[in-house]
Amino acid sequence: MQDAVANLESRIVRDTRISGGEPVFKGTRVALCTVQASLAAGDSTEDILADFPGLQPADVQAATAFAAS
Repeated sequence: MQDAVANLESRIVRDTRISGGEPVFKGTRVALCTVQASLAAGDSTEDILADFPGLQPADVQAATAFAAS
């Protein structure tokens, strides 16, 4: 569990200077909620990565883990 939390902290950040403090993926302005909505709509990891080329597969996994935590 601790590894999962560390992975989230290394991938997802909140900064009031970026997207009003909404959680985003580190190094991007891609909002966590955008990826979670895509997953909920049935988009595959490949679809999401094609839409957001700045993301890595581990970012999509972190979005799922964040929702579960």
